[in-house]
Formats: sequence, C-alpha cells, structure tokens
Amino acid sequence: MLAFRTLVRVETRGSYAVELLNAGMASRLSPDDHALAQEITFGCLRNQGQLDWLITHYATRTAEELDPEIRVTLRMGIYQLRFLDRIPPHAAVDQSVGLAHACGKTSASGLVNAVLRKVNRDPVAMPEAARLSTPPWLLKRWGPEVSALNNERPVTFLRLPPGAESELPRGRYVRNCVVFEDTAGVAPFPIQDEGSQMIPYLLDIRDGNWVLDLCAAPGNKATQLGELAPGAKVVACDFYCARLMRVTTEMRVSLDGTMELPFARQFDRILIDAPCSGTGTVRRNPEIKWKLTPPDLRELAGQQVALIRSAIRALAPGGRLVYSTCSIEPEENERVVEMVLSRQHNVRLISAIKEREGLKDAFTPEGLALLGDPYFRAMPSTHGADGFFAAIMERV
Repeated sequence: MLAFRTLVRVETRGSYAVELLNAGMASRLSPDDHALAQEITFGCLRNQGQLDWLITHYATRTAEELDPEIRVTLRMGIYQLRFLDRIPPHAAVDQSVGLAHACGKTSASGLVNAVLRKVNRDPVAMPEAARLSTPPWLLKRWGPEVSALNNERPVTFLRLPPGAESELPRGRYVRNCVVFEDTAGVAPFPIQDEGSQMIPYLLDIRDGNWVLDLCAAPGNKATQLGELAPGAKVVACDFYCARLMRVTTEMRVSLDGTMELPFARQFDRILIDAPCSGTGTVRRNPEIKWKLTPPDLRELAGQQVALIRSAIRALAPGGRLVYSTCSIEPEENERVVEMVLSRQHNVRLISAIKEREGLKDAFTPEGLALLGDPYFRAMPSTHGADGFFAAIMERV
C-alpha cells in the first residue's frame, strides 16, 4: 500500500517519491516490506514509459485514458509480473485487483484482472523511447546510452570526514569517497553522491574566509565546506526555512537569493548550488523525467541567472564564486554562465582545468579528468555517480 500511495501522490500532486517513502506509514513497515515498497515504487518510475506502453498494448485503451489510481495499479502489477521474481504471478494479479477495490474503483477491477492475466515475460517489440522509458524530447537530448544509464539503480556514496578510516570500497573520482553496498544498514558516514562531493573543493576555501552557501539545504555541501576549512566562517542560506533547519552550520539565514542580499559585508567565497531540473540525478529521482518540460528549463535558467548576479554583488574583489547544478542540460549550465558573463564585466571565468594541479591530493586521475576547459562536468556514469556541472568565477 505504501508503494501505491506514493505513486499516486507522485502522479497527481507532483510529489517526490524519496520523501514519501521515508515519512508517515513507512516507519511502521518491516525492513523487508519497506525495501519491497521502494523496489516497486522506483521500478515503476524508472520504467514508466515501458509500463504505459504495455498497458496500451494489453488493454483496450491507452494508459492516459485511465484514472490515475488504475494507471498506477496496472503499472505496479505489470512491473511485478515482468521485472520481479519474488512475487508469484497469481498474487500480483490478486493484489492489483484488491487495490482497485480498495481505492474505490471497483468498476475497473475487471479491466485490471483482464490486462494482468495477459501479461508475461515474452519479448515485445516497442519504440525506443518506450523501451528506454524516456520521453522522446529527452531521449533526443541524452541519447540512448545516458537514457539507459538513467534507468539503472543508483549507487550509495558516502563522504569520509577528515581523519575517518573505512574498509568500504572507494569511489572513482574522490579519494575520501566510499561506496556503501549494505542497502538495509545505517550509513556510518554522510550520504553524498561522488559528483556532489567534488563541488566544494572548487571553491579553494581557506581558514579565515567568509563563505556564503546561497542555496544550502539540505546541507551536505555546507557541512563539507566546514570540514575543508574548519577556520572558515560559513553562512548557510536557503529560501525555505523548514529545509534550512536541516543545515548544521552555525550561521543560517532564510532569504530569496535572487534578490538583493541583506549582508553588510562581502564574502571571500560564494557557492551557488542552484535549484535546477535535477536531470543529472534521474536514477535517484526518476519522476523528474516525467515531470520536466522544455519551458521549465527556460524558467529555471532565469532564476539561475538572477542568483549569480545577486551573488556577484556580495562577492569581494578577488573572491571566488562557484556555480553548480545537478543538471546535464546546457540551458541551465554553460548557457547560464555565458549569459551572466555577457552582462557582468566585473567577473571572469576561471578554467576548471587550471585547478587540476592543486586538487591532485583530493581527486583521483579520473576525477581530475572531469576538470575541463573551461567547466567541471560529470555525466551520469557507468559506476553510478550522478551528473553535475560547475563553473568557477572570480570577481575582478
């Protein structure tokens, strides 16, 4: 029932599955039941394009013509029948019919029963966009390789704090990153994607610096900044007060970063980990690819430009600003930076490739290779890291 409720909320309210799966009734489930709910939820979201194509293939109507609750019920049933081995087929069918009754859609229970009894694991020829469960406009952007990678299960990476030791397998990009494979266990160190861990290093933070983290929540990077330079003064900001409370830095300010910032002083370092489409994190948040539209990218880019321009006014001469996203879309990345630089003549771009020498102790050779000319760019990788982008700028 947790998977059903989560998927219906994602479908009808635009909620994020990861938040719903760790709240409310989730705490009352056994570890095994919670793991199954996660498997079904994320499996349905990752493979939604294929599941909807199969609904249309097996039913007498398209998936879009069905009520959301029945569409979700059929996705769950087909996913269990075609992708999972742990649930007997008759049980998957019976549970799905029961869901139709439980959600008040009794009249559709016959349709659910009829469709699922046709489902088997035989290969079915389908269009590439359906097979890769990627909207056609995103498939055109990403290509089949990245689209396929985005359907894989994500890897859990941990950030080792300074001085911490671990026997866990190491990541590929960052020397103090490890891979946590015990999905049922409690992580002994902070959970943070390997690509995300690379961003704070680009600030070149020093003890004594005043540092502004303009979009800090939930706080992974702000905490990491404090670890990299314990003598720095980190001010964490975010628009949402409730999210800001999760940040553990001493100085926190709730504000709209696109407006004039309320600080009397200028900062030596500013990090803008900007709100974005999140297309580099689709493995962790697969609903993104079904929510996102091309106009969203234009709207987000406008906000991102406003954040950078606001931050530049608060940056001290000679200070460094790092703009980063977990997006792989050029509209939110290099085009945003190019737009800012075309209008702001008091800031210059520092090529990320020039940082390689100074980061040899922090990054592996594979990690250093992501520092390009002029940007840092990590695409969704075969070893599980997310996609990230960063640009380094200096106030002149």
